[in-house]
Amino acid sequence: MRIPALREHPEDIALLVRHFVDLCATCMNKQVEHIPTEAMENLSNYPWPGNVRELQNFIERAVILSPGKILRASLAELKQSAGADASDQSAAPKATTLKDAERNHVIEALAETNWVVGGPKGAAARLGQQRTTLIYKMQKLGIARAQA
Repeated sequence: MRIPALREHPEDIALLVRHFVDLCATCMNKQVEHIPTEAMENLSNYPWPGNVRELQNFIERAVILSPGKILRASLAELKQSAGADASDQSAAPKATTLKDAERNHVIEALAETNWVVGGPKGAAARLGQQRTTLIYKMQKLGIARAQA
């Protein structure tokens, strides 16, 4: 059975975006009620080489970083990825600095654990750090869970 790539059915992207936004916002006790038209157009036009999982991860990061009820998607990240894919198919999008890479890694671990910092299944354990060390690192990197 062949499942077509997401780029082969872009009409599904808007539905998937709304679904992932609702799912992630619910998990993080946030309300994201509006997705800007420009963001939706860019999401629909992006080729999504990582398919649905890449789309889901992108939306999850956008929800995490959205301070209010409007989705703040990093459209520059999509454009940068599209440019890298066009020039070199094996190139992965890279963080601009070590601090950015560390920040993204911590946010990803927090998102995977539904923002649970401590405990055996928390982000600190996943990152191999003490809970207090991770809290300090989050403060240093400017990572705070936005309250709805």
